[in-house]
Amino acid sequence: MTSPGNALNPQPAQSLIRGWLPAILISLLISLTIVSPFFWLGSATGHDFQYHAASWLDAAGQWKEGIVYPRWTEWADYGFGEPRFIFYPPFSWMLGASLGSVFPWNHVPIVFIVLAQTFAGLSAFALARRVLSKRAALFCVACYAANPYALLIVYMRSDFAELLANAFFPLLFLLALQICEFVERPAAEASQRFARRAIAWFAVVFAAIWLSNAPAGVIASYSSFVVFGSAALTWKSWQPLLRGMAGLVLGFGLAGLYILPAAYEQRWVNIAQALSAGLLPSENFLYTVINDPEHTLFNWIASTIAILLIILTGLAALRVRRQEKDRESVLPDRLWQALLLLAGLATLLMLRFTSPLWAVLPKLRFVQFPWRWMSLLAVVFAVFVGSAMGRKRWGWVWAVVTFALIGGTAVVLVQRGWWDTQDIPALRAEIANGEGFDGTDEYDPEGDDHTNLPTKSPQAMVMDTDSFPGPNSIPTIRVERWSPEDKKVSVSSREPFFLGLRLLNYPAWRAEVNGAAVTPRGGDDYNQMIVPVPAGESHVRVWFARTLDRTLGGALSLFSALAAMGLLIEGVRRTDRS
Repeated sequence: MTSPGNALNPQPAQSLIRGWLPAILISLLISLTIVSPFFWLGSATGHDFQYHAASWLDAAGQWKEGIVYPRWTEWADYGFGEPRFIFYPPFSWMLGASLGSVFPWNHVPIVFIVLAQTFAGLSAFALARRVLSKRAALFCVACYAANPYALLIVYMRSDFAELLANAFFPLLFLLALQICEFVERPAAEASQRFARRAIAWFAVVFAAIWLSNAPAGVIASYSSFVVFGSAALTWKSWQPLLRGMAGLVLGFGLAGLYILPAAYEQRWVNIAQALSAGLLPSENFLYTVINDPEHTLFNWIASTIAILLIILTGLAALRVRRQEKDRESVLPDRLWQALLLLAGLATLLMLRFTSPLWAVLPKLRFVQFPWRWMSLLAVVFAVFVGSAMGRKRWGWVWAVVTFALIGGTAVVLVQRGWWDTQDIPALRAEIANGEGFDGTDEYDPEGDDHTNLPTKSPQAMVMDTDSFPGPNSIPTIRVERWSPEDKKVSVSSREPFFLGLRLLNYPAWRAEVNGAAVTPRGGDDYNQMIVPVPAGESHVRVWFARTLDRTLGGALSLFSALAAMGLLIEGVRRTDRS
């Protein structure tokens, strides 16, 4: 275990590189092994593949038009759009769009997975090198980079955002354990500066998880609070809990540019559809059976993987505990207890008898799938199993059995997965042809039913054609500009009429006719934006405005970033003085 002095005084660069190089190579090798089936089977097109690929393509297209941070997904709902980028955290779709700007689009899923799992392995090494021997730490890297839940995401779910968020989890718990002084306990004179730095970095990683995937953010929030609360009881002091809460508050502030608008603007969309049939926690506890054979089959696969993780983690914890119990220091015992507490929390919340907690705890139900708590369990699994593998006695048995089970899981998931090479090209063709793609239920603007939307519609059209006596009297429409966040249309008409736009009515859209603000109305079958236009020559402009909640969210993130930098700088100054 690293001493407090080593935690505060960096190692020489050459030594540090030598220490990290094996972890980098192992993480990269495992990541390439995970994606190897992609080279002959095509992309694993799991449940969420099209959703993420469509977001990447849409964001990349908006970058080309100069929109740095998209908010409105232009091609969703067959070109009528939706506010997806307000409600879905930005890191994953921005990373996917960035990769698509460099690599061929069919290679983007492969590169994304390699980057995420390589980083996951390094994140695990950052934790393991402080609590395990060097050999055991490298085994921990392998176990986490190839953990069975990550394989389930890669081969059957294609939830790239959750995969990215999970890569940060080992770092998050390293910093949480440091705040609680379960990993390093510095001398009294160094405690304050050590705590400031740990709080600041914890907040950064915590925000990164929320900015990657919201369900993972909920899991990170509850599990971190449990660690801080248990530390307060262990040390019989409020200090770990207060420091931890400071880190959580600062982390929420850093992610404010996403969290605040998403929370405020939920009233403008059908957010309850995120908990529609098939997505309820009650339908996704381990080994739940519902009246949907495909859903039940997947739930049983996920449940079996969860049981595999639970059993291996429990056996490894017993093995490591038995080997550690004769050590003089009590700190390892408290560390193992903290990790076991996290494993127990993850296990219990996957079981049906905890359903009352899912109903009453704030936002927990939006995790949707209880087996998602495997993301937390996988961290403890990697540490305990890596430790068991690193032992000279029977370590090789643990290595053979664990990697055989992981390899067998991968083979089964590859065989059960859906593989295709045409999904991304088909999406690109739909965008190029102006057709767009299907929208998302929970991001559909309030009062709309996007299932009624036409799959092919002009950008602007006359809604009340029956009120014009003949074809020569129908207004002339010319689209001057049609960008994702700014539409300009010129019209000429002998009579007043209603102009329908290929756009869903959403409160953030503003409309002007000849420079005067107007209030659009919705359609009868779906909430299309319909603008009243007077007789004569008119210029209609519609643009996506910056609402107050987004301005406040950006200001909150900026203020929190300055506060985090202040904590880090203060920690460095105090170190220099000492």
